[in-house]
Amino acid sequence: MKRVIVIGCPGAGKSTFARKLAAKTGLPLHYLDMIWHRPDRTVIGREEFDEQLDKLVKEDEWIIDGNYARTLPVRLAHCDTVFFFNLPLDVCIEGAKSRLGKKRIDMPWADDELDSEFLQWIIDFPRHVVPEIEHHLKNCNKTIIRFHTREESDKFLNSLK
Repeated sequence: MKRVIVIGCPGAGKSTFARKLAAKTGLPLHYLDMIWHRPDRTVIGREEFDEQLDKLVKEDEWIIDGNYARTLPVRLAHCDTVFFFNLPLDVCIEGAKSRLGKKRIDMPWADDELDSEFLQWIIDFPRHVVPEIEHHLKNCNKTIIRFHTREESDKFLNSLK
């Protein structure tokens, strides 16, 4: 496990897991949200994002946390391990709400409220994004570890030496 991607619904616990995994393995951790978003709440262009991602995936070791479905095939082509958080919708919504007002190292700002567009993205995730992820994983010859609860991810981390 040297090149890892962590994907799944917002609020599922991907970033927390990725931080703990990085601490246990010593692998460098990169958050796609920190590449895409600027502190002033604007975003970089797709071309710049793709260039930064292309440079990153060519490194020898990494953990990349984030969805960005458009770039999933690129990350899958370069990774050896996929952690897919496919948790119940209510857990993800509660997870997103629980981080409101808190400074995070995986985002360049802290949200004070769960805006309706982001909430809708979370609600639609199981129906619209999960099938796309599953489609890509179906033909992927990588180690795929699926979590359906946070307890499963904690158990996995506890199993690492």
